[in-house]
Amino acid sequence: MKAIVCVEAVRYLKASQVEQREKRYYITSMDPDAEKIAYAVRSHWAVENSLHWVLDVAFHEDGSRKRAGNAAENFSIVCRIALNLLKNDTTRKRGIKGKRLDAGWDNEYLLKIIKN
Repeated sequence: MKAIVCVEAVRYLKASQVEQREKRYYITSMDPDAEKIAYAVRSHWAVENSLHWVLDVAFHEDGSRKRAGNAAENFSIVCRIALNLLKNDTTRKRGIKGKRLDAGWDNEYLLKIIKN
């Protein structure tokens, strides 16, 4: 451990015209360089936001009612595997949601995705 970092995030909600502030704390092995740490934090959240947004839009993960035992975690792993398989397919010019629908309607396309 080389540093403890506090990042204050500020966002403005247009609909309610409310400003929200949130402090997030990080422990890092990076040298205490504000610019590099800020870049690392932003990069982490960019990955988190893009992945979770895709999982929610294409797989409706936020609306899932799986709560018993390990069901939620297991289903999340299956969704991530499916997401990666769909992302790797370059034969169709469609988004993930569209490719998922195609795979559900077309068994040949589904098998092609699974085999790759």
